[in-house]
Amino acid sequence: MTKSATSEPAKVGSHYSNELSDIPVQTRSERASSEDPESFGPVTGREAQWRLSPVAKLRPLIDGVLDGSSYVIEAPEVSGVTLSWPTPGESGRGVAGMPEDRLSANAWSSVSDVAVVDIEGTHSQALHFSRSSLGSAARGAHMIIRVHPRAEAIFILTSTGDALLGETVEFDVMEGAKLQAVFVQDWNHGVIHYATHNATVATGAVFTHIVVSLGGDVVIVNPTTQLVGAEAQGHLWGAYFADATQHLESRVYVHHQGPRTVSRVSYKGALHGAGARTVWVGDVLIGADAIGTDSYEQNRNLVLSEGTRADSIPNLEIKTGDIAGAGHASATGRFDDEQLFYLQSRGIEELDARRLVVMGFLLDVVSHIPDPGLVKSLTEQIRNKLSLTEEDA
Repeated sequence: MTKSATSEPAKVGSHYSNELSDIPVQTRSERASSEDPESFGPVTGREAQWRLSPVAKLRPLIDGVLDGSSYVIEAPEVSGVTLSWPTPGESGRGVAGMPEDRLSANAWSSVSDVAVVDIEGTHSQALHFSRSSLGSAARGAHMIIRVHPRAEAIFILTSTGDALLGETVEFDVMEGAKLQAVFVQDWNHGVIHYATHNATVATGAVFTHIVVSLGGDVVIVNPTTQLVGAEAQGHLWGAYFADATQHLESRVYVHHQGPRTVSRVSYKGALHGAGARTVWVGDVLIGADAIGTDSYEQNRNLVLSEGTRADSIPNLEIKTGDIAGAGHASATGRFDDEQLFYLQSRGIEELDARRLVVMGFLLDVVSHIPDPGLVKSLTEQIRNKLSLTEEDA
């Protein structure tokens, strides 16, 4: 007999608004999808999936004209790894999902050149991609990352500079493949970035998705992972640090479809400064055929000052009683007084103790990045950002 263990009761029916209908959506998997933005109703900001987002700042991407042409991506020259720019019709896009909101559909329909990364073979060294010259004009983009059967790779995309960007990133992780995908949002101040990341994970494949958001004004990265094959695995990690100028948001969705699939979701964030805002919504759906599933999701937020707001909403829906385990957890709070007392009792000054607590909190996620150089760089960036909060204290 299998056991089901949950830290909180499962929530059946997330009641998301369906932009194509006035009928409430009863399950996350039933959300409407279309590549035509006109199929979705106008976005007012009162809809369930928009009410926590800064719609006014996103308006140019929701309703505006977007440049969908190719742009500069710095890519490694490695055997077995290719970057090409086919047209949408030649790219095979849609393999991991279709747009589920008006903004994503506007970006999708605007694209004229699709960035396609094909990965074959085993790559022990991280594949570093970067982009820094998108510019301030409104842009739509689409990237497909295809990981061929039994291929293994670490894919890292670092985004810097200016941008006003709506984009879709698709992952096709084929049978027996292993992909660790890392996205670093280190944009300039004032950047607006809305991204939908969709992944389909085949039999025996392992997909790890890590997002680190430090820069930008509004940065929204919404990852969806469909574990379609037997014994597929999805591991989703996120770290973010919002200051007074920032809105950082993630809406995570994991859909267990195949039997004996495994997922782990862990997002951690820190907030400092009046107006700092974070949003995390986590949906896990265990389908009727996903017997033997093992799933757990959590979100933790550390508040460093007054005037911040962190919304954290975990949802768990189970359609079969034959699972190995499932649960979810969410917590938002200030420093743990016991941790501070412990450190201070050993001669560490209060300011240094607070710094150690915050660094340890966020580096718990960052340390999962399989690239020591990037971990070191991000550690220094977090330390620098933390030093600014200490100056304001």
